[in-house]
Amino acid sequence: MHKGKINVQTENIFPIIKKFLYSDHEIFLRELISNAVDATQKVKTLSSLGEFKGELGDLTIEVVLDKEAKTLTVKDKGIGMTAEEVDKFINQIAFSSAEEWVEKYKGQSESNPIIGHFGLGFYSSFMVARQVDIHTKSYKKNQKGVHWSCDGTPEYALEDKPRSQRGTDVVLHIASDSEEFLEEAKILGLLKKYCKFLPVPIVFGTEKELVKEKDEKGEEQEKTIEKPRIINNVKPAWTQKPSDLKHEDYKKFYRELYPMGFEEPLFHIHLNVDYPFALTGILYFPKVKQNFEVQRDKIQLYCNQVFVTDTVEGIVPDFLTLLHGVIDSPDIPLNVSRSFLQSDGNVKKISSHITKKVADKLEELFKSNREDFEKKWDDIKIFIQYGMISDDKFRERAMKFCLLKNTGGKYFTFEEYRDHIKTAQTDMDKKIVHIYATNAEAQHSFVESARERGYDVLLLDTPIDSHFVNMLETELESVSFVRVDAEVTDKLIKKDEEIPSKLTQEQKDKLKPLLEKYLDQKQFNVAFENLSETEQPIIITQPEFMRRMKDMSAVGGMNFMGTMPDSYQLVVNSNHNLVGKLLEQQDEAIQEKQVRQLIDLAMLSKNLLKGEKLTQFIRRSVDLI
Repeated sequence: MHKGKINVQTENIFPIIKKFLYSDHEIFLRELISNAVDATQKVKTLSSLGEFKGELGDLTIEVVLDKEAKTLTVKDKGIGMTAEEVDKFINQIAFSSAEEWVEKYKGQSESNPIIGHFGLGFYSSFMVARQVDIHTKSYKKNQKGVHWSCDGTPEYALEDKPRSQRGTDVVLHIASDSEEFLEEAKILGLLKKYCKFLPVPIVFGTEKELVKEKDEKGEEQEKTIEKPRIINNVKPAWTQKPSDLKHEDYKKFYRELYPMGFEEPLFHIHLNVDYPFALTGILYFPKVKQNFEVQRDKIQLYCNQVFVTDTVEGIVPDFLTLLHGVIDSPDIPLNVSRSFLQSDGNVKKISSHITKKVADKLEELFKSNREDFEKKWDDIKIFIQYGMISDDKFRERAMKFCLLKNTGGKYFTFEEYRDHIKTAQTDMDKKIVHIYATNAEAQHSFVESARERGYDVLLLDTPIDSHFVNMLETELESVSFVRVDAEVTDKLIKKDEEIPSKLTQEQKDKLKPLLEKYLDQKQFNVAFENLSETEQPIIITQPEFMRRMKDMSAVGGMNFMGTMPDSYQLVVNSNHNLVGKLLEQQDEAIQEKQVRQLIDLAMLSKNLLKGEKLTQFIRRSVDLI
């Protein structure tokens, strides 16, 4: 037996590692299995090159839990190690760099402690183990078995030990404060999280299976057998050629990724690049709900089929985090800040490539089957709008296939819609006015009034439409957007002609305080407009600019206008007969009822009449009838 002292200043590595990586100490299992996979892949390569002449045999990696002995063991049949290699790779490299490694990671947020491109991770074992044993034998001829043991101090023991099988067993003697890792359900959960798609078969324990067998008489009998529990799919869909996969294969893989809680995806993109960077993966378009925040963090990042994280911010553009699926690349640097990722050359190229592939797919779907694209539009529009708002390159491409939908259910490209409305909806400044509703039912009276004037009304009902129309006003030439209730219909599109007023200024000045008496003047501003006699006597509008700014601030998370009450304009039609009759009414009690009734009717059309005021309105209406 050879005993020695590892060349390290600190007297105990174990508490240092535990202190700085405690929040993510479960990654020890990922690290050990990654090393086992690496050793297995290497022996396969050596065999294919003719440098290893022996039988490969069964290369399955085993994970063995012994609750009674308080051990967790990872066994592989890979290349193994000689005594010299154990000394080099475990004693000299691993532990001598422990202090440097800890120093590097201790400054990072404990919520983001990813170890790196795997391989540093052997001594992450000491986050959960009071002692670690390695039993190994090299694939090389005439090599003895080796046993290495260490309790987390600089002291270790290295000795020859008979071993018949090639490969390595790493035995963790679980520490008393980490006994959760002696629970089968815990280990199974970690294996499914980190090792679900590793390229070498992994088994953990056994599972029962009901099979049918024929007895001596040839009759079928049901029988329960135990078989090894296989953890992983060694050849997941993203590692295969797109030409080898059918549509059903992609759907099956989606269900494998998300066994619960997701509807079928609308369509998918298969990524497969090997130059100038390595990138594979499959991205799925889900049906994006109105609350699009719940869609995020569903893309899983892998490095050579090892799960790394499901937070891919900084690696893909923000709008693409609404997609689901897998991306796998060894060229994405891990354990770095988001700002570093955004400035990294490879990450920028990968991000641009994914954006281009997404735009290619959407354009192809639009051109090849527009009818089907329109059917999917309501489920993907928020994704496309968000992409156009947040990513210049995507916006440039999406201008060709982004659609506008009107309240009649018809779809238009931007160019098609411009041609559709330019005759009726060009204002005195030569701007083409796009009138829109955010809720066709709640704004029904305004929509109908606009239609009666020969105007077309769009339906823009996503949470980010205020940002979207702001962007379009910048990108599209001579275009403005106005919500259907932002003005009275006659004023939605400013024309040269002016309708004269039936009321004098003196009459307006007399009527205004009668109306203001029943309004909250912080919320309502009374204004007179010379409108058509057929327009309503009193109309409540919500000015476009302030309302849009408030919506944008709320969606942006700033909500700097959230404490401000909504502001409205109470527009009095100075040409409606009822308005003139209000001034002629000599009975003050009747005049009050009429004023309040007209105000409440306008409030009702904006869904603003509630509670006590609604009750009073109903009683007053019955009295008037």
